[in-house]
Amino acid sequence: MRPARARWLCVLLAVAPAAATGQTRADSAAARARVSLRPLASLAVPGVGQLLAHEDRAAVYFAAELYTLNRYLALRSAGRHDAQRFRSLAYQVARRGYATVPRDTVFEYYEQMERFVQSGAFDTDPGAGVAPETDPRTYNGSIWLLARRTYWQNPDSAPPPTSQEYQRALQFYEARAVGPAFLWSWQNADLEWQEYRATIAHSDNAFRRAQNELGLLLANHIVSTIDALVSARLAALARRPASLETWISPHLAWRVTVAF
Repeated sequence: MRPARARWLCVLLAVAPAAATGQTRADSAAARARVSLRPLASLAVPGVGQLLAHEDRAAVYFAAELYTLNRYLALRSAGRHDAQRFRSLAYQVARRGYATVPRDTVFEYYEQMERFVQSGAFDTDPGAGVAPETDPRTYNGSIWLLARRTYWQNPDSAPPPTSQEYQRALQFYEARAVGPAFLWSWQNADLEWQEYRATIAHSDNAFRRAQNELGLLLANHIVSTIDALVSARLAALARRPASLETWISPHLAWRVTVAF
């Protein structure tokens, strides 16, 4: 063989493995991109990763997502409807005569309206200063009893009004008792009170069940993502190429790639 032809053959043998290696790396990068795409797609919308892999179980994730989402929205709507209903009952019945305009507040206020027939007065003395409600059967009266038990040595024996323990109890009462704008009474309205308590229970239950459905939605996303990730990795491993190397000389390797 002439020296020139021998040199050209060596060049070709050197270039071919490099080209094959470059193609293998490109295929590997594309495979990694496919492995990453499916889990991300399933994380966004359950079933999409399986759909990209042409897997029939994509329909299962789609159906679970639609059903659970529909249940969540329906329960949220029912909870809001019942919440509006018990607020209306509170204003139209229990707060009638106390509030001139409907004013909303924290949910704990409506919970206390379940427990106590009456809020009691905030200030029982029209004179200067605040004279707390003393009837413990009312909400404000129960707050004043708690304040006395917390700060007085004897809750049934009042210290001087100017004393530190009396003032601390009064501050406790003023911070927690219901003010004039939010007083209530279910007196002579037992049927409405029963409906109020049933409605607030229905609202709580609907919102609680909606939270459970939200957890199922999240679980569907996570399971679909894990499924897509495992499936994509297994598929990538099944298509991984095998390599066969043949040494022509100590300084030159010829690689033949066989895919299976």
